[in-house]
Amino acid sequence: MFPVENVPGLRSATRLCLAGLIALCAVVLSAGARAQPEVPGGRDFPLIKRYEGSRLVGYETKAFTSFKLLLGKLKLGDNGQAAVDAGRTIEGKHTRLLYLAPPQRSSLEVFRNYEADLAAKGFTVLFKCSGEDECESFGTEIYRVLYPPTGALQNNELSKVAFNVPAEPRYLAATLARPEGDVFVSLYVAVERGDAFPQTKDRAAVLLDVVETRPMDSKMVTVDATAMAKDIAATGKVALYGLYFDTDKAELKAESAPSLAEIAKLLKGQPGLKVFIVGHTDNVGGYDYNMGLSQRRAKSVVDRLVQQHGIVADRLKPVGAGLIAPVASNDDESGRAKNRRVEIVKE
Repeated sequence: MFPVENVPGLRSATRLCLAGLIALCAVVLSAGARAQPEVPGGRDFPLIKRYEGSRLVGYETKAFTSFKLLLGKLKLGDNGQAAVDAGRTIEGKHTRLLYLAPPQRSSLEVFRNYEADLAAKGFTVLFKCSGEDECESFGTEIYRVLYPPTGALQNNELSKVAFNVPAEPRYLAATLARPEGDVFVSLYVAVERGDAFPQTKDRAAVLLDVVETRPMDSKMVTVDATAMAKDIAATGKVALYGLYFDTDKAELKAESAPSLAEIAKLLKGQPGLKVFIVGHTDNVGGYDYNMGLSQRRAKSVVDRLVQQHGIVADRLKPVGAGLIAPVASNDDESGRAKNRRVEIVKE
């Protein structure tokens, strides 16, 4: 085999080929980087612009939930972890967005752009801080409260590492009054300084939480004896959404009284009717826990009907179905709300 150096013109041709190949690879890699898709199904919140050139790497929305808005420095909790010292719990539709800003953008530049946009839209700032000392009483822990590992967005790998080693934290909470319901914003910006993930290293990440306050959808909560009787006659069962429990609790809340009265009216109107009272849950929590919780809730309904409404106990059998018979997807809050129900099933 002849050495390349001994073949006239071959060495320069080889160099040209290698240079062309390197250039082609650079173009392909650059195009691939630009073509990286955003999180599937994600979209900007209509009222708030994203920082120019940012990529949406995490997104989720819940139809109705609660969100803790930070209104002051963190404190050291009883468990030795960061905890909220001053805050306000907001209920309503929650949209969470996680953006990765373009390279070589400081947290200050990104933060100031959002701050200006919110001001232009008429938002009032409730609390603002910059830097570790001003934002927090210790460490860079604010992101652990806003974005705990157990609550991290799971629909994009980058969403799990955007705040792996955050630095230069900046935060604000703001609100906008509207006739259709107030809007609350939680904005956290920090630069990722960890070395483990090249795609996020030295990049500013933006965690934007928006809560639109509005009444909980109550279309499913009204029950009456006549409607229940029709459903049982047609399908052998009826699903009830007017029986209320606190989260993870089995005791019926006071606002359940009207529905209990209608169930009693149904049973008194049909003295021969025997039923199963079946508790259902969503899929939040383990299997055994939800089976037990649904059984206790069903028994709570039975006990109340017997003790307060005089229904004979042997006409009612409590059953816990837990999470095994959903009527909607558990992937979002609106579906989980439909799955949290009590059913009356004809024996």
